[in-house]
Amino acid sequence: MNYKKIAPYKELEPLIHFYWELKGNALERQRERVFPDGCAGIVMNLGDTCLTDNGSVALEFGKTYVVGAMTSFKDSFIDANTHLIGVCLKPATFVNFYSHASQNELTNDTIEFEKNNSFNVDKTLDNPFSYFDRFFSERIKSKSNPLQSVINEIHATNGQIGIYELSKRNFTTVRQLERNFKKLIGISPKEYANIIRFQHALSLITSSGRTRSLLDIAFECGYYDHSHLSNEIRRITGLSPSLL
Repeated sequence: MNYKKIAPYKELEPLIHFYWELKGNALERQRERVFPDGCAGIVMNLGDTCLTDNGSVALEFGKTYVVGAMTSFKDSFIDANTHLIGVCLKPATFVNFYSHASQNELTNDTIEFEKNNSFNVDKTLDNPFSYFDRFFSERIKSKSNPLQSVINEIHATNGQIGIYELSKRNFTTVRQLERNFKKLIGISPKEYANIIRFQHALSLITSSGRTRSLLDIAFECGYYDHSHLSNEIRRITGLSPSLL
């Protein structure tokens, strides 16, 4: 399986993490597991029908799909003729490009896009990433992100900040903050902070070369103990810590 990431045009960087492309190259079916990151995405299938969402959704050739924010892992099944291409948006930026229902209606789902929101298959096949730059540059409705300051604080603390403290620092109420997160990201601020805390713990586990104990990492990341972290890893990834 070949996977690559491409940075977007500079003016789109505040709104788009990256473009990506995945091609199958094996004779046997492979499983590609994706973990939650708090971001929505757009994906187009340029190859054979591909099963995703743990086998419950079939991505068909030439169609574009929106992928809502996730709270647990998703498996896709990659064959030799799989060819997927997509966009990872930054948190709460879906609304900067699309008029759509509240993001919590898309949480943990992959839904086919309407034709007027879909990528053009011929232009995508011809020069995908230049086309994506033009596509999103022409669709920008706003360059601001009303949740950016809150998101920045969550990342600055690696997810170790209470929701009341977040709301107080950003001059809003807990209820209003929760409404805005569910509308613009699809999950609550607590769920988002938990994902960022998990991602930080995951980076420490994988970068330490197994030289640090799980208990040490659990304490650094604000978990009660190694069992708390282990259970969170299993819930989010479907794997035990030793398999990461």
